[in-house]
Amino acid sequence: MKTSIPLIITISRQLGSGGAAVGQQLAEKLNIRCVNREIVSRAAKKLSVMEQELDERDEKMQSFWKSFFQFNALATEVAFPPGTRITTTGEVFRVESEILQHVAKEESAVIIGRCGYAILKDYPNLITVYLHADKAFRVDRIAHDGTMTTEEASEVIEKNDKERGLYIETFTGNKWSDARHFDLCIDTGKIGIDKAVEIILNYVKLRCS
Repeated sequence: MKTSIPLIITISRQLGSGGAAVGQQLAEKLNIRCVNREIVSRAAKKLSVMEQELDERDEKMQSFWKSFFQFNALATEVAFPPGTRITTTGEVFRVESEILQHVAKEESAVIIGRCGYAILKDYPNLITVYLHADKAFRVDRIAHDGTMTTEEASEVIEKNDKERGLYIETFTGNKWSDARHFDLCIDTGKIGIDKAVEIILNYVKLRCS
């Protein structure tokens, strides 16, 4: 690897597999940025939309009309800033891609989601990670705070897997679960969050040595 340029680690993850937790711990141990919410904030500002809209569309396909009706439903409850407009999924992907490419040039970082592994595939100092886990583990993580039942969490996971898979395949041409696109594929349900971080750290050391 080229140690003279920033190190970028992308975390692609199944919902409930601990992507945010792994990414945050990894960034702290490496003393680099963890880029997650920042992407949403910067993209929302650039597109002149509410952050909530982009949160709800995290790696999901959404038709123009679905966006339109959601926008108008929210408009009755929320005061939108001047210039707020409806955006397509393609526009969101394009802007977030530009932001990721800019982040990669700024400094070393851990980037969570947003098809980072594919958008930055030609970046010379890139490590790509895919986190997955069995459904029971994922359901337990999502339902642990009591905001939804295990049945509801299971439905959310199934829906998210389908939507995220379709989104990634549509914009990258890749099958989301194809291990060939990643340097590391880790089952967090079998080894836990902390050990997943250790594995990635050891891999980083080997690649950078």
